[in-house]
Amino acid sequence: MTPPEVTLLGRPGCHLCEEALAVLQGLRSELGSAAFELRTVDIEADDATFKAYLERIPVVTLDGQELYDFFVDQEDLRRRLLRGPAS
Repeated sequence: MTPPEVTLLGRPGCHLCEEALAVLQGLRSELGSAAFELRTVDIEADDATFKAYLERIPVVTLDGQELYDFFVDQEDLRRRLLRGPAS
């Protein structure tokens, strides 16, 4: 079974993005590295992505579903990851 993928969309120099990444890394350490894959996307790498997300970063997705803008709800994400995929 493939672990879920948590993606952080942000950009260099964004302090909110750095805070969100720290929360995600802490949660991954707590739950174990096999609990989820952590992927980061630099929105500056693509013009369309930059335009779509600049005013909302950081944005966190779980398996492609946007969950949070500006911050990570650590308790909610923990529950989602422990619950597993929706049936």
